[in-house]
Amino acid sequence: MSNSKNQHTIRVQGSNIMYILVSLATAGFLIACVFLIVHGLKFDSKYSLLYLGGGIIFTPFYLYITLWNLPGLIQGKTLLSIIPGENGLIKSSKGTVPIKNIRNIDLVRNPLNLINDIVIETFNDKKIKVRTYNLIGDFRYQIIVDQYIYPYMTENAKKVWDGKINLENLRQQVNYERQELKIE
Repeated sequence: MSNSKNQHTIRVQGSNIMYILVSLATAGFLIACVFLIVHGLKFDSKYSLLYLGGGIIFTPFYLYITLWNLPGLIQGKTLLSIIPGENGLIKSSKGTVPIKNIRNIDLVRNPLNLINDIVIETFNDKKIKVRTYNLIGDFRYQIIVDQYIYPYMTENAKKVWDGKINLENLRQQVNYERQELKIE
């Protein structure tokens, strides 16, 4: 996990529970749609047309969502890597961003595919979107940013982050408290 004596690379991956939940949700909805279509085609109930219609309407939608989620279901896939420190970096498949160059970082849900993206805005007006495939929950995202990125951000970026995060809620929900880092 370490690159050298003073630098550690934090690899952000989805948890096993999230892999299971996303897999069950995507596959489960498709199976449910097929079940509705099959039972609708039997015409043995007064609701058969509703089953058939619902299955036909929702199958393309859930197939679309499943196809978007498939790349994220590779077990052990590193979504992004963080090298904390004064000259720290965030590395992803979309590019590398120095932590000092971050103006804003946010978790945003894409309205087209319903997948959360980590959006990093830099001071040179560059946006990097890191697809999470919904494998990182809101609390985990907030803890990762607060623990490994926040201490090395500029003062303005820290103020923006402090406006987004509710440390009291994090303390109550997941027992997380911000540690003041002494930078040498």
